[in-house]
Amino acid sequence: MESGGAFAGLHRQPSCNHLLGPSRTAIKLLPPANFFTDKRRFAPLPSKLQKQSHFASYSSNSSQNNGSALQVASPASTTPELADIDWDNLGFSITPTDYMYIMKCSRDENFSKGELQRFGNIELSPSAGILNYGQGLFEGLKAYKRHDGNILLFRPEENALRMKMGAERICMPSPSVEQFVEAVKATVLANERWIPPPGKGSLYIRPLLMGSGAVLGVAPAPEYTFLIYVSPVGNYFKEGMAPINLVIETEMHRATPGGTGGVKTIGNYAAVLKAQSAAKAKGYSDVLYLDSVNKRYLEEVSSCNVFIVKGNLITTPAIKGTILPGITRKSIIDVAVSQGFQVEERHVCVDELLGADEVFCTGTAVVVSPVGSITHMGKRVTYGSDGVGRVSQQLYSALTSLQMGLSEDKMGWIVELK
Repeated sequence: MESGGAFAGLHRQPSCNHLLGPSRTAIKLLPPANFFTDKRRFAPLPSKLQKQSHFASYSSNSSQNNGSALQVASPASTTPELADIDWDNLGFSITPTDYMYIMKCSRDENFSKGELQRFGNIELSPSAGILNYGQGLFEGLKAYKRHDGNILLFRPEENALRMKMGAERICMPSPSVEQFVEAVKATVLANERWIPPPGKGSLYIRPLLMGSGAVLGVAPAPEYTFLIYVSPVGNYFKEGMAPINLVIETEMHRATPGGTGGVKTIGNYAAVLKAQSAAKAKGYSDVLYLDSVNKRYLEEVSSCNVFIVKGNLITTPAIKGTILPGITRKSIIDVAVSQGFQVEERHVCVDELLGADEVFCTGTAVVVSPVGSITHMGKRVTYGSDGVGRVSQQLYSALTSLQMGLSEDKMGWIVELK
């Protein structure tokens, strides 16, 4: 499927008046060659979003293909026809959708006016802060469609708060919680036809915050861009809910004390690629990292938190600045406590892990992923004999039932869009 572009020269107002000058290259959306001939590529923008003044306005001259803006018609119904993809075989990979959201501001100002634009490539200065010094954050959350047509978000305000915390750490302005949540809602509604049918997956939502302004010396960028795009997804691990196999990494580390391991910076994930690639080449699903000081306490897997189970006790590494405070992690702790489990957040040594009854990982992408085996220093330890552990299954069922709207939301975590 060809990745969609968008129109160059969309008529829009910048969020900060002085940003769009020749010395600061703004994001430029480029039209694909088949945009004007492929009428199936984009769904019309929902009429209720067209009426909101903080989104882009499109000129009426849609017959031209010379870079002018497009008139977006209102849909005939409030529920668009589903996109034509194989919903039964979704993996965790990018599928280009219809719209993305963009909002910009300078270093010394606040984000103000954002807009929906056609999904497409972006253009940045070669000297952009994100490209040269990694000044960027991202978030991840999901939207689900319920059988009655309602669209559900899970705790989006928590993602907004985590982004604000990360932005402060690496010297960036960030959207307010309200701006973040409203932008997520708008982006999801604009891409409604890409939300998988109930039970087929979810719409993964990726907010990005980056230093988009040009900077040569090591310093915060002069301009920032907040961007959201979405993609329909299935399971993160190819095993799905089947147990995964991890290997403990003893030489390379994901994070160090005083660094950025506790915030969702882009650099944290580049650091895991070498060890992860080596592990996958040997048949493992992923890598479990140890602390960089003592090399004996658990930290996290490449992109998810880890829990161990011993009897009625569930233990997970404490958040001490080197471990990402996962929203699914936080939610699983609350769900486990509500179901009568004892939960401890503290240092967890390798010996405890190897003697556990059950091990599982949590994250937005994986939700809950049971661990079938862990290999440490050449020794392989397996968990259970009949596949998914009882506690993993119980907590997975409880959380996903809540996220998908199949059970009552007693926690107040679900945001309904329609």
